[in-house]
Order: sequence, then C-alpha cells, then structure tokens
Amino acid sequence: MEITDNNSYCVILAGGKGKRLWPVSREKYPKQFIDFFSEGRTQLQQTFDRFLDIVPKDNIFIVTSQLYYDIVREQLPEVAENNIISEPTYRNTAPSVAWAARRISKINSHANVIISPSDQSIMKPEIFKKNIQEGLNFAATHDCLLALGVQPTRAETAYGYIQKGSATTMGDIYKVKAFTEKPDAEFAQMFVDSNEWLWNTGMYLGNVKFLKESLQQSLSIAQIDFDATPQEFDTENEEEFAQHLFPAFPNMSIDYGVLEKSPDVHVLKCDFGWVDLGTWRGMYDSKSRGENDNVVASGEVLFDDSSNNIVRLSNDKFAILNGLDGFIVAEKDNVLLVCKKENSSALIRKYVNEAQLKKGEEFI
Repeated sequence: MEITDNNSYCVILAGGKGKRLWPVSREKYPKQFIDFFSEGRTQLQQTFDRFLDIVPKDNIFIVTSQLYYDIVREQLPEVAENNIISEPTYRNTAPSVAWAARRISKINSHANVIISPSDQSIMKPEIFKKNIQEGLNFAATHDCLLALGVQPTRAETAYGYIQKGSATTMGDIYKVKAFTEKPDAEFAQMFVDSNEWLWNTGMYLGNVKFLKESLQQSLSIAQIDFDATPQEFDTENEEEFAQHLFPAFPNMSIDYGVLEKSPDVHVLKCDFGWVDLGTWRGMYDSKSRGENDNVVASGEVLFDDSSNNIVRLSNDKFAILNGLDGFIVAEKDNVLLVCKKENSSALIRKYVNEAQLKKGEEFI
C-alpha cells in the first residue's frame, strides 16, 4: 500500500542541551542550532530540509524547549507557529512525542509519523528517502513501532544497540529481540562481532493511533490527562495548560517508554550513511579528512606531527598542533577543550559537571 504525502508526518526533536559537544554546544545555544562546518545551514535546518523532501511542509512539527522557541522561529521561519511545540519543562522525549502525537491525531487520525532527532547526517539521501517510504508503508498497516537501525562499524559505547530477532516477509524488517543502551566496550565489541546487533539511529516510525496508545500506557496518569481535557488542547490555552501538566510527566525517553516496554517492536535495517552528529567522534566521521586524517571544522590550523584530530575554533583563531594524535581541540568563548577523541562523550560529561561546580553556569 503506497502512502500519500497527506498522511505522512514528521516530528523533529530539537530540545536537547547537546552537552556531548561542549564547549561549542552550550545550554543557551545547543548543537542543533549551530552550523559546525560553516555550510550555511545548522543541524536543525539540515534536518528540516531532509524531511521537506519526503513530507509536506505543513506536516513537519518541531518539538523544542521554551528556552529555544525563539531560536527555532528564527532558523525556520517557514514553519507555522502551531507546528512548534515548546516544552515548559524538560522531561525527555516520551512526553514530547506524546504531545506531538496528540496534536497530529487531531489533524489527521490516519497519520503515519516519523520521529527524528535533529543532530544526524545522512550521507546517502536517496537511499534514506527509500527507507523512510518503506517504513511509512509498514507503519500504515501494522500497529507497532518501527525503529531504523544501521550496521555498526566499530564498538561504539556512546550509542544504543538493537538486536535483530526473526525476519519478516518485508525485506530488511525484523522483529526486535532486545535493546541495549550505551554498553561498555567489551559488550559493544561482542555486539559488533555477532552480526546480530544494529546501531539505534533514534529514528522511529509508527501510525499515530499506536503512538498515542503506547505512550498513554507508558506515561500513565499524565498521558490520560492529555485526552481527558480535549477542549483545552484545542484552544489558545494549550500552552498554559501544558505548563501545569508537564511537571507531572516522568522523565522518560521514547526508547525506554515505548521500545523497551512494547511487546511488538520491529527494526528496519538501513544503509543510508548514518552519522550521529551529537558527538565529537560523529563530527569527525561526518567529514572528509585532510592530511594525516585531520579534520578542521573552523579556524585555521597548522599541523605538525599530528594526526586523526578534529579542531573547531573561532574563525579568527589560528592554532598550531604538535604531537597530537586522536584529539579534540575545541574552543568557544571562555572555554578551550583539549581531549582525547576516544571515549570523549563520557569524559566530556564529567568535565561539564566539574566546570559547572567549579566555575558556574556561564561556562556551561
């Protein structure tokens, strides 16, 4: 069954704080709003462009924090105000998707929804478009959640993993056997060697009826409140009502709230050149490398006996690197980070906490 564009919707998640890309990504202006490689479009804008080629503009919704609402409006002026959902309190992705699903279901009860982060690079856009269409077709005819997974290329401890179960009759779609979030290095290597596990891209598809029902079960009483007061969610008082509702939600990701709790989850094995731009390693992998496999995101750099590094400086900065192999060198305003690229996500989380305690919020 071919899906018409009018039934296809997309929810872009753009409310994260982007701490893994600190110090360039800051709480007041996180990664999704940054043009890291001076390409003319931020991560959010590039994600919007990607889905604009798949679903109608009016069917794209942005979920963000109230802190970032004005930034979203500035970067995506073509998106209608009603298509921007701003969370009053951070409660992770499950409540955000629940709110978006309810709003979409009021518009189109037959909607099939793509849920996507705003910090990814897709190297093979035509294959991506084909996989998304395949996923939308599946979502329209099955009451289940479909995750998009890709073959891992290394034992990455910063990603989630999906274990393939039994194959279906629909190409590369499998029942999901298990999920694991951010395994240690030993388990990650076992997953890669087994050929049974895929990286979880964080992109999911499902029909809006299933999404609403699944999230209602996961979010319990708070989600029932969504449906118990439809008159308030159809008026200009929606935002005010959400101010009181959101703090009651559990802090829950859609991965945990739906994927790990639902008895019927599938995964589509994809090969569209996925790169997670939420980490420095992902940033490094997303771009072609120069001499000695160094990557310069911005600024001017002279490398001397240095290789496998990624450097991101202010455009007016000049740096000389000597004897560095596999490092991140990143500078923004009042912070300079020099850190090994390996296991950098865990290290940076620690450094952010230490900087916050010792130096204060202006360094975060």
